[in-house]
Amino acid sequence: MAPDATEALKVIASERVDLVLCDIQMPGINGLELVRQIHELEPDLPCIVMTGYNTPEKSLEALKAGAFWYLEKPFEQERLDVVRQLVEKAVEHGRLKSENRHLQHQLRSRHKFDSFIGKSSSLGRTLALVEKIADTESTVLITGESGTGKELVARALHYNSRRAERPLVTVNCGAIPETLLESELFGHVKGAFTSAVSHREGRFALAHGGTIFLDEIGDMSPNLQVKLLRVLQERTFEQVGSSKTQKVDVRVIAATHQNLHKLIEGGRFREDLFYRLNVLPVEVPPLRERIEDLPLLVHHFLDYARQERGARVQGVTDEAMQRLMDYHWPGNVRELENLTERLTILVGEGDIELEDLPAQILAEPITQAWAPRVPSTGLDFNAVVGRFESELIEQALAHTHWNKNRAAGLLGLNRTTLIEKIKKRGVTPPEDDT
Repeated sequence: MAPDATEALKVIASERVDLVLCDIQMPGINGLELVRQIHELEPDLPCIVMTGYNTPEKSLEALKAGAFWYLEKPFEQERLDVVRQLVEKAVEHGRLKSENRHLQHQLRSRHKFDSFIGKSSSLGRTLALVEKIADTESTVLITGESGTGKELVARALHYNSRRAERPLVTVNCGAIPETLLESELFGHVKGAFTSAVSHREGRFALAHGGTIFLDEIGDMSPNLQVKLLRVLQERTFEQVGSSKTQKVDVRVIAATHQNLHKLIEGGRFREDLFYRLNVLPVEVPPLRERIEDLPLLVHHFLDYARQERGARVQGVTDEAMQRLMDYHWPGNVRELENLTERLTILVGEGDIELEDLPAQILAEPITQAWAPRVPSTGLDFNAVVGRFESELIEQALAHTHWNKNRAAGLLGLNRTTLIEKIKKRGVTPPEDDT
């Protein structure tokens, strides 16, 4: 209870309030102005205004001020149930608004720049650029290999822009058949084609006011590229089966793992569309170019597994971590994340050790440093090849503690072939392993 608006604002500032019912005619600040001020201070707090002089103009003014609804006084006995229902709806509406705002805050905070895992200079340069261009309206083209986190960059761009409160709509252009992609992007009217039994809004319409993320844009057909070019140029489109032009206010972010310059040379991607998309280019570095970030990423994925799935794996031994850092990671961060999840399940508890790693990571690549130089005096080819073969066999056996089946798998050999080579090369286990 409060005798006037000033006291009401003090109560709201000091206590948790679920609903405000206020009269319009009050001394000092009137009810409509009180609602406006409450709406600025607590946008999720529902207000119901009460008036003895209800008119359509007053009702509209109350709603514009931010009121949930209005009530005409006096409240007759037969109307009390209606009032109670209105109060219950208003409180529930306020609760849902508050929860939604909290979830939106969590979602945005999840995509702040400090949520990116890594301290490498290459990642730092990418994030500095993303932070610089996030709150612009310009079109962005994100390039990078599969699994590098292009969608994560797109989300960071959206949730750190002035469009963050509006939708982020994602379309994977490579996952939708060409015959359906146009309808998916622009929508269709009833009867536009055989299966169009009802009107449907497209992704561009759903993204109005927000951002549309066109992933794998390099897979889009030339026919649709023309229509997308028009959207970028004029911000208009037509639904499939309709001649009515619709305007749309969206920011476009596109991504691809393909080399668009080569696609242009091969006539599979329009050059004019490329320049429309490539206003602000962002390249996401592959994991092998930021390999110093790998330990941080591994520990992050392990922490997540422990918190979300109750995993009991504690860490990774130094030897296993070094081997992970020596691997070339063709699938990038996505491959590392999937591997970490698999290892937490298979290892069960304790630390991930070298022998827990899969064969393709344990098999060391033949680097240039392993290739001997041919001196001017010549060399014994068979002897050098023999020593090289013996060294490979010894390393594979050492990695697997002389488990010949696993060692053969590391080397891509049959077990019998490996045993023959062990005998031929005279490779023997250390005394501790006999």
